[in-house]
Amino acid sequence: MAKVQISGDENIREALRRFKKMCDKEGIINQSKRMAYFEKPSERKRREESRRIKNIKRAQKLGISGQPGTTRPQSGFHNNFGASPHRSSRS
Repeated sequence: MAKVQISGDENIREALRRFKKMCDKEGIINQSKRMAYFEKPSERKRREESRRIKNIKRAQKLGISGQPGTTRPQSGFHNNFGASPHRSSRS
């Protein structure tokens, strides 16, 4: 739970700004938005998977390499051409 104590000479706006930063850091606002309505587990998985793919594409576009293999497609993922990404083009 985010708490902010105001010192004697601190402005209320500065304290409110610190409180908002703490709430953002702890994810309180995002959590309350997610809990505002029921989300089926399948919808949650679909949302998380699309976010993961979006982050992978962004990292590939920017050339960011994190841990080895993080920007590679997961097993079971096939490209639009129908070939498995794990097979080489040589026969």
